[in-house]
Amino acid sequence: MKTPEMRRRRRAEGTEVSLEVIESMLDDLLEHELSTAPHVLRTLVVELNADLPAVREVAAHLTPQQRHGLRPLPAPLPLVPPIANMYAAIELSDADRDLLLAAALRLDDRLDPLLEFATRTAHEILVGPAGPHLVIHAGRYRFADPRLAIWLRETTAAAVQVRVHERLEAVFRRRGDRVSAAWHRARSSLHGDPATAAELISIARELSEAGDSDRALLHAAEAAAHAAGVERDEARLVAGAAAIGAGYAAEAGEWLGDLFPEGAERCRLQGLGGLIVALAHLHGDVPDIDPAALRPRTDDHDDWYSWTRAVALAAVLCAERGDRARMRTWLDALREGCARIGAERELRDPAVALSWLLTGEQETIAVEGSGPVSGSVLGALRTALEGDIDGGLRTLANGDGSMGGEADPFVSGFEHSPLVRAYRDVAETLLLVWRGDISLARQRLITASIAAPVAMPFAGLAVVLARRLDLAVLGTLGPFARSMTAALPPGLRVDRLVDRGIEAYLDGAFAKAAAYLQLWQDRGAPETALGIPGLDEVAPAGGQRHDDRRRVEPREQSLARELRRRVSAAADGRWRSEFAAVHAEARMLRSPFARARVEAMLGVHSMIRDDHATARRYLQTARRLFADAGAAAWAASIDRRLALFQLREGPPDEPPDLLASCRHAWESLLTSRELEVAMLVVGGAPNRDIAERLIVSVRTVEVHLGRVFSKLDVRTRVELTVLAHRTSRHL
Repeated sequence: MKTPEMRRRRRAEGTEVSLEVIESMLDDLLEHELSTAPHVLRTLVVELNADLPAVREVAAHLTPQQRHGLRPLPAPLPLVPPIANMYAAIELSDADRDLLLAAALRLDDRLDPLLEFATRTAHEILVGPAGPHLVIHAGRYRFADPRLAIWLRETTAAAVQVRVHERLEAVFRRRGDRVSAAWHRARSSLHGDPATAAELISIARELSEAGDSDRALLHAAEAAAHAAGVERDEARLVAGAAAIGAGYAAEAGEWLGDLFPEGAERCRLQGLGGLIVALAHLHGDVPDIDPAALRPRTDDHDDWYSWTRAVALAAVLCAERGDRARMRTWLDALREGCARIGAERELRDPAVALSWLLTGEQETIAVEGSGPVSGSVLGALRTALEGDIDGGLRTLANGDGSMGGEADPFVSGFEHSPLVRAYRDVAETLLLVWRGDISLARQRLITASIAAPVAMPFAGLAVVLARRLDLAVLGTLGPFARSMTAALPPGLRVDRLVDRGIEAYLDGAFAKAAAYLQLWQDRGAPETALGIPGLDEVAPAGGQRHDDRRRVEPREQSLARELRRRVSAAADGRWRSEFAAVHAEARMLRSPFARARVEAMLGVHSMIRDDHATARRYLQTARRLFADAGAAAWAASIDRRLALFQLREGPPDEPPDLLASCRHAWESLLTSRELEVAMLVVGGAPNRDIAERLIVSVRTVEVHLGRVFSKLDVRTRVELTVLAHRTSRHL
C-alpha cells in the first residue's frame, strides 16, 4: 500500500529515467541556483513527467533542505503555472472528479478498491470521461500523466477531500484492510482521534521495519496530529526514526529533538541513536555530550539496550570523522552498556571492530557479524583492506541478496532503509575505486545517488568520491558531483584544494597544481577516513602529516604511493637502476589506475632527464592502463604529453615564478640552503651575488652548488637551469 508520496517514490525507483535527462536537469537547476540532490530530482522528474519548466518552477518553491533531501518533499507538490495551465480547460463531472481524486488520494494502486469506490467496471471507466487520464493494466492503475494528481489535490476544496476520504475508509473497512481504513479515517477527521493515532503508530512501526521509511514517516506524522501525552512521544519517535532511515536528517532532528528533555524516557532513549546520526550529519561532528549524562535512570533492560546502541552509533560516527579521542569515550560507554545487558558479541564487537577499522587499526578482533552493516559492509571493508577486493565485492553482493531475512543488531529496524542501502552503495563504489575500475565506480555511484541518500554514509565520503571520479573521467566536475556537493549540509565540508590541484595537473598547469597541494598541506592535509586517490605527483615531498591517523586503504594503494615517492626522490646518478626497480614492482600492482600513475611518473621523470626513448615507453604503458581503468581524463593528459614530446633545445623562456613545481620536486632531495642556492642559480644569479644575498662566503656557495650538482646529476649551471625548466614543464 502506498500513499501518493510513496507512489511517487516507488515510481522513481522503478521507472526507467534516462541518466542523460537527470544530468541535463541537474545542470539546469545549478545554473538557476536551485541545486538539488540527484535522488530528489529523480523523484521530481518522474512525478512531473520530465517537464523541465515544471521541475524548475517546483524546485523554486521548495526549501533548500527539501531540494537537498534533508526533508521530505511536500505532498502534493506545489501547483505551478505549467501544471495549472495544462488542466485549465479540463471538464469533469462531480463523479468523475471524485473518481480521479480518489485515485490520487489512495494508499496503493490496486484497481478493485477504486472500482468499488466508483461503482463502475474497468471498461466503464476506460470508455468514460476519466478513462483517458488513467492507465489500467493487470489489476493496477496509474495516472497517464502524474501531474494531474497534483492539480486535482491542489484545486479540490478541503471539504470534498474529506468526503472522498470518508468514502474510501468505508470501502477499505468493508474489505478488511485496516491499514488503508485507518489512514483514510485519520485524513477525514477534522479533530484529534486518539484511537486512530494508536493504529497509525502501529502501522508506522511495521512500515519502518520493512524499509518503507517514507510511508512510515507519513503515518507517524499523521498519528502525532491526533495523539497526546506519551502516545504523542511515541508518534514523534517513530516519525523521527523513519525520517533518519529515509535520509531526512533535518526532519529527523526536529521530531527526535522534541523528545528532549521532557519526553518519556523510553522514547528518548529509543530515539537517541537516530538523533545523534541526524545531528552528526547536519553539523559535521557528533554532539559534544557526555554519554554518562544520558544513561537510563532505571534498570530496564530495553532502556539500557537503546542507550547502548546509541553510544555504539556515536562511536562509529566519530571514527568516520577521524576523531579517535571521542571515539574512545563512546567505546568505553559501549563496553559498559554491553556488559550490563550481555550484548558483547552482537553489539559491542561489531561496533568496536568497525570503529577501529575506520581509524586505521586493521588488526582487530575477528567478528562474524550479521545484516547489512555489521555483516556485509564491515566484512567487505575488512576483506578489501586485507588485499582481496574482489572478495569484498562478493561479500557486498551476497549481503545485498540476503538482506531480506538477516537482522543487524547495530542498525536494528533499519536493515532495509534507504540510509543503510546507501552505506552499502558507497562501500561498493569505494572498493571499485581501490580495484582501479574508475569508470565503473563512477557509473555505480551515479546510479546509487539517484536512489538513496548517499551523502550521509562515512561523513560525506560519496561526495568526495563523486568529485575525484568526475575529475578522473571528465577532467572537471560534472552536474552530479556539483549537485551532491551543493546538497551537503554546512557542517560537512569538502576540501576542494586537492580537487583543484588534480584539475590543474590534468590540464597541464603543473605549477598551479603544486601551489594547490602546498595550500592543502599547509591546512593540515585533511583527508577522508577511508583512503581515496589524491595527487602526490606534485605534492610537497617534505611536508609532515598533521595527524597520526593511519591511512585506511589496501596495502596495494600504499605501495603505489610509495613507488611514486621513490620516483620523485631518485635524482642522483642511480636513477636508471631505481626506475627499473620501481617499474618491476609496479608490474605487481593489480589496479590499472594505481599502476598507470606510477608508469606515468616514470615517464615524466625520464623525460626530465632527456631519456626520451624510455619516457615514451613508460608513458605509452600508462596511457593503455588509464584507458583500461576508464580514467579518460588521465589518459588524455598522457596524450597531450606524448603530442608535445619533441622538446626544444635549451631552457624555455619561462619566467622564474613558473618554477614552483620544480621547487616542490627538489624539496625532498636538497637541504633548504641547497635549494635556495639552486633556485638562485636557475634565476641567473652569479655566485658572488648569491653569497651577498645569503650572507655567506663565495666558497660556501660553491660547496652548496657542488652538492646540488651531485644530487641532481648535472655538471654545470646550464645543465641545472635546463633541468629546472624541464622539470617545471613536465612535472
